Amino acid sequence: MLNLQHVQNIKLTSQVFLKPEYKIHDTVSGNKFRKLKYNLKVVQEQGWYGILTFGGAFSNHIAATAAAGQLLKIPTLGIIRGEELASKIETNPTLAYAKSCGMQFEFVSRSVYKQKSDNSYLEDLQENYPNYYIIPEGGTNDFAIKGCKEILIKSDEIYDVICCPVGTGGTISGLINSSLPTQKIIGFPVLKGAFLNEDICKFATQSNWELCHDYHFGGYAKVDSDLIHFINSFKTEFKIPLDPVYTGKMMFGIFDLLQKGVLSASTKILAIHTGGLQGIEGMNQQLKQKRMALIA
Repeated sequence: MLNLQHVQNIKLTSQVFLKPEYKIHDTVSGNKFRKLKYNLKVVQEQGWYGILTFGGAFSNHIAATAAAGQLLKIPTLGIIRGEELASKIETNPTLAYAKSCGMQFEFVSRSVYKQKSDNSYLEDLQENYPNYYIIPEGGTNDFAIKGCKEILIKSDEIYDVICCPVGTGGTISGLINSSLPTQKIIGFPVLKGAFLNEDICKFATQSNWELCHDYHFGGYAKVDSDLIHFINSFKTEFKIPLDPVYTGKMMFGIFDLLQKGVLSASTKILAIHTGGLQGIEGMNQQLKQKRMALIA
């Protein structure tokens, strides 16, 4: 198994603290370490040959799975959204990194990729790759929730509110299940749409949570100049990098809610930094093409 590094919460202001999960492992960091931990244990204990999973062009999950596979000598296969990416591996920092870790790819159309949760499609994949253990997009399954429950520890019981970015809903579900009933868990979705509530309800065992949908900046991987300025200013002030897809949006939201008084000045807040920093290079490629400011 991979070794977990200890991290200590960082005080940002008198009431806001940050749990730097991005520091728990050098290459399999943040919530991806948590989500993969028990899935990898199953792979090893049950004797699966390899791991098959899903992701897009700049997927943190793809990068982390490839890195974990290399470290544990487990072959990995990524089903990647977008057939056009097959000719762009070397210019895509995430896919180039995953390839350097030994990951093999199967590039599929967006219409095919939408079937990633359909039983018939998964059965076909299992038939084509019979010795591969299949992990869903983003890594979210029961084993991932089990791993994410371990993010919070006894000393975190002092916080009134715990915040995290939300993609597939796995991380927030683990936090909900390990939190005290008196704590409020606030998720900041990075995608548009209300479907996440239903997904989280499949895993969550408590009702002490809510989603704040006001800080997705237009949808997944969408950014604007205000968000980029915030991320760069945050790094200058606190010496902590934020990624533009997940943690940048969450921290922007937290500070904005504090400024507006939606979060009380007396509330003790813990923000979970889930990692995702590998995606900055790819985002900067896109920002450069748009002639926008880059993320420092």
